[in-house]
Amino acid sequence: MTGRTVDASFRRMLEGYSLTSAEVLYRMPDHPTLLQTFFWQFEDMAPDYPRLKRFLDHWEREIEAMIQSVRVMHQGLIKPKEIQLVKDGGTLH
Repeated sequence: MTGRTVDASFRRMLEGYSLTSAEVLYRMPDHPTLLQTFFWQFEDMAPDYPRLKRFLDHWEREIEAMIQSVRVMHQGLIKPKEIQLVKDGGTLH
């Protein structure tokens, strides 16, 4: 079994990253009565959400829209208890 590598996305799942969805409700200065939505899916690590925090920091600095609220949904795809290493799986003839 030499030369095999683990898929990078699977390795990230083992590190705790998984699919995260963020729904941002915001208002533009030129239409303050209109509530708009931005929906984004990405890989992030709960509960700190470093990628989401970087995005929201960027939004605050660079975008004129005022954030009303942010709703975050996150589901870990793989949990440590779900992985079991098998030394010998046997042979099938």
